[in-house]
Amino acid sequence: MPPVSHARTTDAEAKLANVVILATGGTIAGAGASAANSATYQAAKVPVEQLVAGVPELKDLANVRGEQVFQVASESFTNDNLLQLARQVAKLAKQADVDGIVITHGTDTLEETAYFLNLVIHSDKPVVLVGSMRPGTAMSADGMLNLYNAVAVARDATARGKGVLAVMNDEIHSGRDVSKAVNIRTEAFKSPWGALGMVVEGKSYWFRAPLKRHTTASEFDIEKIDSLPRVDIAYGYGNLDDTAYQAFAKAGAKAIIHAGTGNGSVAAPVVPTLKALRADGLQIIRSSRVNQGGFVLRNAEQPDDANDWVVAHDLNPQKARILAMVALTGNPDSQALQRIFWEY
Repeated sequence: MPPVSHARTTDAEAKLANVVILATGGTIAGAGASAANSATYQAAKVPVEQLVAGVPELKDLANVRGEQVFQVASESFTNDNLLQLARQVAKLAKQADVDGIVITHGTDTLEETAYFLNLVIHSDKPVVLVGSMRPGTAMSADGMLNLYNAVAVARDATARGKGVLAVMNDEIHSGRDVSKAVNIRTEAFKSPWGALGMVVEGKSYWFRAPLKRHTTASEFDIEKIDSLPRVDIAYGYGNLDDTAYQAFAKAGAKAIIHAGTGNGSVAAPVVPTLKALRADGLQIIRSSRVNQGGFVLRNAEQPDDANDWVVAHDLNPQKARILAMVALTGNPDSQALQRIFWEY
């Protein structure tokens, strides 16, 4: 009986997809002092082995193994972290025995990492980022179900070719579109153009697909990127002056994202400085600080053609920074950079 039972288990496992969980830290790996602490806790404490063991139902979805890439709170993510993670994802995606990849990640910059991977990973295999808004020690913890759902999507063949995804609160989002729009509550992640689908009891349901270039259709490749140039974000507000812009330029920025009010508007006192910085070779990119639906029109509010500036299209400032860093590894002129913002 034991040999027969073992053979059946092996056959069952062979039919399951193989999913690798790459752990990077965040709230999903956090712990609070008591079950009542849902917003006060220490992030990036629980190792990947404990995360996986905490969701025993994963074994019914896929053959799962975990790797601890690093253990940080995502607000402290660096460009080096992005590069290291992307290289590991690219390596795993090439392996025939890997069908999908899940990345546990802090929610603060999850959207930035998701978009970066969406630009530089050349694979149609599902890559899914997941986090939680509450630590696993909280009585209302959301990480367990989020991780289950993420593995369910990563093992699903219907998720192939849809770019890098983010799974949170039962929803499947495009890594390009999704942003953290709410803090504290579990329904924190939103996409201005809507979710791609949802997950119910381990099954994916799809309602739309991304149209912007990504992954296998991208002109960017992590295997050709050694480092990322400095790109900074300057926030627009009333009574704005050029202090931040001058400081970023002095610090060596290759581009500055102007997170403008409304349609990426630029305060009159700042316009001469931005013109001068562009003349000195810095790329000036107008984005909007408007949350969930900011859309910057070219040559509206500012004469972008005359100023030789770029507009970020519908990308928020933090995602515009990611695309600018990746694009500038190829040293494009402003026209090529604008084309990239339209296409990605």
